[in-house]
Amino acid sequence: MQTAANLMPIPGHIDPVPVPRSFVPRSDGRIDLLGLSLADLRMALETSQLEEKQAKLRAKQLWHWIYNRGATEFSAMTDISKTMHPWLEQRFVISRPNVVEAQVSTDGTRKWLLRSDDAQDYEMVFIPDADRGTLCVSSQVGCTLNCTFCHTGTMRLVRNLTPAEIVGQVMLARDSLGEWPSQPEGRMLTNIVMMGMGEPLYNFENVRDALKLVMDGAGIALSRRRITLSTSGVVPMMARAGAEIGVNLAVSLHAVTKEVRDEIVPLNRKYGIEELLQACADYPGTNNARRITFEYVMLKDKNDSDDDARELVRLLRKYELPAKVNLIPFNPWPGAQYECSTPERIKSFSSIVFGAGISAPVRTPRGRDIDAACGQLKTASEKKSRAQIDREAAAESDAFA
Repeated sequence: MQTAANLMPIPGHIDPVPVPRSFVPRSDGRIDLLGLSLADLRMALETSQLEEKQAKLRAKQLWHWIYNRGATEFSAMTDISKTMHPWLEQRFVISRPNVVEAQVSTDGTRKWLLRSDDAQDYEMVFIPDADRGTLCVSSQVGCTLNCTFCHTGTMRLVRNLTPAEIVGQVMLARDSLGEWPSQPEGRMLTNIVMMGMGEPLYNFENVRDALKLVMDGAGIALSRRRITLSTSGVVPMMARAGAEIGVNLAVSLHAVTKEVRDEIVPLNRKYGIEELLQACADYPGTNNARRITFEYVMLKDKNDSDDDARELVRLLRKYELPAKVNLIPFNPWPGAQYECSTPERIKSFSSIVFGAGISAPVRTPRGRDIDAACGQLKTASEKKSRAQIDREAAAESDAFA
């Protein structure tokens, strides 16, 4: 005799049954609704003893106000009765990241230093252009990859950001830009790149859940074609990213030989260039209209020769990759062991790649004066020079000798 637990599910369209989950309250005892899916909003209400039918209705209303209207106060929700506002305020909150510092570059780039409730710092950057505006979003506090050209890579990894902390960066930017309620046209914030602090594919579930909120047509409604996820090459997670998120892919390549990439992107020792490029070839949905972007930082006398450019072309052709190569002039930071390639060297490199029919624009550095450019993000609470890091590493080695 079968038990209820192992009966086959009933086929057909039925409302999904939310799986009970624990909601971790804040220090004030309230549950933060930011970052919750529609099903989780409903479950949070039911967990707080709201009747099932009411919870279903209120969850849809809350969803609309949080993700479409940008509301942070229940009193603003005009289609929820005023008598219910105090009940919601007692139990729930709709948060935003705490802003420690906001800076504006001479070129209009904005950078925010944010602080979580557990006093961890992370950063986000908004880059305005004439025809679009791009928000660079962080996925972790710190980073574990230790890429030697990257200032963020000199930080220790503290923890992953939650879906609320990830989507909260988008909400805060739209607050600042005055872009509520959501609308398909006339936005300043048109694009999102997961290129801030951290490796997104080492925080896969939280990044996926946050981006689903961002892409939902009933909420923030940003098209997946306007979102790019950048990875340093966490090969086993790339297929899942394609299947479960489906946004544009960018890969931090930065070198074309094992020796050089092993040095500047240590993850290469685990997942090599050929394995990485095969994963790119297998990424779903790529074509000439939706190319994979390869990020390539230009380091003087390290990865910038004409031979390097020709090898890059060979590799991209070998794997038949619809590709665009972003050439990034190295952005200096205190203690860095590299210098930026000369303008002439960068031009020569770009010309060789362009000559092979592959787009290879040189990215204009933005926000350098406020340390907001590519590779410069590093929270003010942990500014250390490379020499200091090397001294600390040596001290640790001596301690265990």
